Amino acid sequence: MKKDFHTVRGYENINSTRKLLTPSMEDYVEMIYRCSNEEKFVRLNKVAQMLHVRDSSASKMMKKLKELSFITYEKYGVITLTENGVTVGKYLLERHNIIETFLENLGGDDEVFVETELIEHVIGNKTVENIKMLNMFFEENEDVLQKYREFAKNKE
Repeated sequence: MKKDFHTVRGYENINSTRKLLTPSMEDYVEMIYRCSNEEKFVRLNKVAQMLHVRDSSASKMMKKLKELSFITYEKYGVITLTENGVTVGKYLLERHNIIETFLENLGGDDEVFVETELIEHVIGNKTVENIKMLNMFFEENEDVLQKYREFAKNKE
């Protein structure tokens, strides 16, 4: 079976035609969702601070997310997620947590958070579901996870 190889950028371009949100947009929606779990609404400067971007960059993104109906936002006002925004934000946070747990199960180190942040934007939904299932399997079969960790430790 012939495979159609591309560069990483090539795969990103292919995926971008299938996805409504860019990775950056996903980061914003996920962060707004995270913040809105703590408070009913969030302000622009809080999102900018959490994502380590300038307020002006966050403001531009809020306009885009508003146009796509993920948020309601008035300049210098509060940001609230629409129903669609909540649905997507919840999924994005769950996807993040699934990948992070998986990498921790593998014995990840200090790089788990950074690797999660990078992986979550390129991984497919079906793979996320499979990883979720594997995480659940490990949770219900801690002895298997422990055997894996011992195996990995002995192979180092």
